[in-house]
Amino acid sequence: MKVILMEDVKSLGKKGTIVNVSDGYARNMLIPKKLGVPATPKNLNDLKLQKAHEEKTAQEALAAAKELGAKIEASEITVSIKTGEGGKVFGSVSAKEIAEAAKEQLGLELDKKKLVLDGTIKELGTTEVAVKLHSQVTAKLKVQVREA
Repeated sequence: MKVILMEDVKSLGKKGTIVNVSDGYARNMLIPKKLGVPATPKNLNDLKLQKAHEEKTAQEALAAAKELGAKIEASEITVSIKTGEGGKVFGSVSAKEIAEAAKEQLGLELDKKKLVLDGTIKELGTTEVAVKLHSQVTAKLKVQVREA
């Protein structure tokens, strides 16, 4: 019996694939637990439409990420940090502070987990911070660190 998997099944395959299983396994395990549906022409057409919709939304998400990436590349934010005599910096600039500064200065909601820092920023000047917006889109945000 051919079955369309509605969820990932460890021994069979991923969601959306069509697999050939025994009739008893399909009737007693997959269909009652809503792990799969019979591969009827209607269900096959629904699967095709669902895959087309998922692909369209993925393309829209990628386009939105590219647009946001271009906006981030063109902008720069300023973060202030306390310094002592001789320009010695107290503490460091973290991803959380950069995300807050981006929200305040640019109006961008950046998740601090998407900011890729090589450690923490511990010196004055300009630093580029990578922002992972999508699996295929990474933008560079310029962060200017100044004395407070």
